[in-house]
Amino acid sequence: MNNLTANYVLRAEIWVFITTLIYFLMNGAQIFETAVIVPKWTAAPPESFELFKGKYGLDFKPFWIVLHSVHEITFLLAIVFCWKLEGIRNGLLILFVIHFAVRVWTLIYFAPNIIEFQKMANTSIYGTDLVSRAALWRTLNYVRVGIFIAVSVGLVPLCIKIMNYKLQ
Repeated sequence: MNNLTANYVLRAEIWVFITTLIYFLMNGAQIFETAVIVPKWTAAPPESFELFKGKYGLDFKPFWIVLHSVHEITFLLAIVFCWKLEGIRNGLLILFVIHFAVRVWTLIYFAPNIIEFQKMANTSIYGTDLVSRAALWRTLNYVRVGIFIAVSVGLVPLCIKIMNYKLQ
């Protein structure tokens, strides 16, 4: 740590705080969507898919693509700027691996399924067993959002730890 400057630690601290702030912002949006929107569209498919129907139907894809892209850039920048701070770097790497695994799960399962549900609403061609598929999506989404919340909570001790680097 003897080759660390106050400027280096300050930059690292800023990026950890930025990524933590954006992660909490992302979780706020996820909690709102999970608490308010998801119960509505999963309530009684295919009738409840009306939320996705038409030109002005709900489509969260652009929002989530932008928010996750911004967040993942800030997360990677936090790792880069904390690279010389072993305890912070390792914590960020562990949290990023967890985050990345959940993002892969999102891209493999959640995104394709909700896109399919949206297409069903706009084409009136329905798949089979929609009620149980929507209920499974909703239940697994609770798990996914819980993991994302756990990652954001895991960032808090890193914020505290990096503030203490200035004190040493």
